[in-house]
Amino acid sequence: MKLRGHTDNIRALLVDPSGRYCISGSSDSMIRYWDLSMQRCIHSYAVHTDSVWSLASTPSFSHVYSGGRDHSLYLTDLNSRESVLLCREEHPILQLALDNDGIWLATTDSSVHRYPAEARDPVKVFQRGGSFYAGNLSFSRARVSLEGSTPVPVYKEASLSIRGTPAIVQHEILNNRRHVLTKDTAGIVKLWEITRGVVIENYGEVPFEKKKEELIEMVSIPAWFTIDTRLGSLSVHLDTPQCFSAEMYSADLSIVGKPEDDKVNLARETLKGLLAHWLAKRRQRFGSQPSSNGEIPSGKEISTRTLTLSRVEGDANLENDSSVYPPFEFPVTSPPSVVTEGSQGGPWRKKTTDLDGTEDEKDFPWWVLDCVLNNRLPPRENTKCSFYLHPCEGSTVQILTQGKLSAPRILRIHKVVNYVIEKMVLDKSLDSASADGTLAPSILGGPGPLPLVGDSSLRSGLRPWQRLKPSIEILCNNQVLLPDMSLATVRAYIWKKPEDLILNYRVVQNRS
Repeated sequence: MKLRGHTDNIRALLVDPSGRYCISGSSDSMIRYWDLSMQRCIHSYAVHTDSVWSLASTPSFSHVYSGGRDHSLYLTDLNSRESVLLCREEHPILQLALDNDGIWLATTDSSVHRYPAEARDPVKVFQRGGSFYAGNLSFSRARVSLEGSTPVPVYKEASLSIRGTPAIVQHEILNNRRHVLTKDTAGIVKLWEITRGVVIENYGEVPFEKKKEELIEMVSIPAWFTIDTRLGSLSVHLDTPQCFSAEMYSADLSIVGKPEDDKVNLARETLKGLLAHWLAKRRQRFGSQPSSNGEIPSGKEISTRTLTLSRVEGDANLENDSSVYPPFEFPVTSPPSVVTEGSQGGPWRKKTTDLDGTEDEKDFPWWVLDCVLNNRLPPRENTKCSFYLHPCEGSTVQILTQGKLSAPRILRIHKVVNYVIEKMVLDKSLDSASADGTLAPSILGGPGPLPLVGDSSLRSGLRPWQRLKPSIEILCNNQVLLPDMSLATVRAYIWKKPEDLILNYRVVQNRS
């Protein structure tokens, strides 16, 4: 069956209890009344000036309520074609519902409004006056509006309003990859910390673009999550293996009690924070004694296929520690919801505090379980950055190197300074650089003696590079680099070339 008449998309449909009649609302602003048995349009009504998004009828199917993009709610007599404007909202009307208390309507601003119960009694409403004849040509209603003779609404305001949270309509992921700037329907701009799921700053009604520019940092961190706001709230999506590409030093996250040069995987710690309640419940049910191979027992057997070592890579420096660091602690008073799916069934959704510890591989993806339970991550793309280290033009200072060097992308420039000092001042052998040019563990902050960056430097309140004598500057493209800059940041903002990074060094006057 095909019913022809509308000239644009149909947005709403109503069928009477007998199944014989149908009412449709369309983006062409028209309402049409159909006889399905005869497959033809009985009447058309031009009451709206824009798309009709929602319809509701009286029990007898004699009158229809309609709302839409023009912010207006109309009541129309399907037989006499008499129509009256009941109210005009500040936002487009999305849905209508009738009950004994009156007429409920939802708008695009997430609020719900109720109008008096007599609105369900068409006779009383039309007795108030202000009705007009609904023509059958859409331009006739628009012409009346342009001439300034628009109907006066019967109700100036709702008898009851349930205010919803303003929906997020704009967002920007900042380049530190931990913060997201948002703007809602009320014009309020806020800064969110994704790794904790909280608002850390409310800027009020300020220009979104201007605030975004103020918050831009010169830092380069891989994109490890995506965001969408189609539901009016922040939805954060994590997909393997991309989500495990971002790392930061513990010092940059202000994690107390952890060596400052320890690398922290943002996705792994975020997952541990999200599932902290689940892990606690799991321990209560199944205990927490590690097995002989160092893995935490799952309680329910996780399949060999799921945890095959060929599909994951372990980190030998990691402990099976489920403690959650402060930068990754999610609130329990307003917890986020997890939306995911496992090996069986479809997607499901629960608040993190509603997880009871019984969820397993049938509910969670295999890589989430392996990350949280066993501290194992899927294979990732290369996280190294290759570079050359040369003396500045005219410099007489030379260091012992083996050509191209390689280090983690998050390595700070002050570590490169340390490397230059070690090679130049301490007169060490080539053992400090491996055969493939990778910087030695002591340079990366791992085990190995390096007196110049010892504990005494840290206890004095000075950064390691502030204690070095003679002083070394590292340059790229003739620009002096700040000690806190990472190799990835230098490559993205200073070098700006696809070729391997080239760094230069020079000796400057000793600090006093």
